[in-house]
Amino acid sequence: MKDLGAEEHMSNEAFWLFKQLNLHLEQEWKFQPREKGLSLIERTAENENTLCPRLRNAKVEDLWSLTSFFGFTTETFVLAVNILDRFLALMKVKPKHLSCIGVCCFQLSAQIIEEECNIPSTHDVIRISQCKCTVSDLKRMEKIISEKLHFEFKATTALTFLHLYHTIVLCHTSERKEVLNLDKLEAQLKACNCRLVFSKAKPSILALCLLTLEVQTLKSIELFEIVLRVQKHSKISDSDLLYWRELVSKCLADYSSPECCKPDHKKLVWIVSRRTAQNLQNSYCSVPELPTIPEVGCFNESETEDSCEDMSCGEESLSCSPSDLEGNFFFDLKPESKWKALSCQS
Repeated sequence: MKDLGAEEHMSNEAFWLFKQLNLHLEQEWKFQPREKGLSLIERTAENENTLCPRLRNAKVEDLWSLTSFFGFTTETFVLAVNILDRFLALMKVKPKHLSCIGVCCFQLSAQIIEEECNIPSTHDVIRISQCKCTVSDLKRMEKIISEKLHFEFKATTALTFLHLYHTIVLCHTSERKEVLNLDKLEAQLKACNCRLVFSKAKPSILALCLLTLEVQTLKSIELFEIVLRVQKHSKISDSDLLYWRELVSKCLADYSSPECCKPDHKKLVWIVSRRTAQNLQNSYCSVPELPTIPEVGCFNESETEDSCEDMSCGEESLSCSPSDLEGNFFFDLKPESKWKALSCQS
């Protein structure tokens, strides 16, 4: 089998890609969560004082919702999950602190990946996430996380390899570029990130599993041969690939089922006190009846629709839910930020 990385067959772009791939293959172990710590969480039964897999997975889904709500990239979400898992695998965390830790990991990731002008204030993130902590709590937690991870945040993740593998395949194929859809692969990776078990997989293997499953779906012999050569270059064994691919396939099947409540489908629910709820109910009931305003052509139909859309922002999910476009693997179309819409209103 011809080695894709053989220098005599490579263009300048391909040479640079394989140089990056080799670099990340050498570094990936440094940014993997400690397996012993992850196994400890996996074995933990649910109770009030210890962190169990369900709580960790729920927190990652919250991070997904926050990422979509603020219109951030997949890279921000994946890095936030990586920071979270690396910290949880090192420290014994109580469930009551998980909310603060999650928001802090989200903030750290956004500060690294996103443009500064797009990053909301800490106060706004706390308000939208409904995290029961203060700005000073987050600052203290950020200091703890930073010290425990030795300030090494910009990590090599499965998304790093997914982008590299995808570009390498496109460089060596004669098929249409749009056949292998990166947005779909990213959406599938986000689904895997919501399961603790995949944090134990090597990022390079997890990315290759997603790629091979997609190529298998496309039934392309040329793409399959290229992926095999990528596997050989990455020194990934057949046994490792088959083991993790089976788990990934099951995960994606579960997330594709109609019974699965996806993070993109969560509603933005405001939690208010009993007194506030009572006041809201009373004020609603006491609205005086006003005479009907006659319809004199002061506005047109399109303006009415626009105003309705603006008023409905708070009632939709944290992120735009592309349920009609998602297909079998909830195809993520990078929805526009709801945060920008809310900011425009205010």
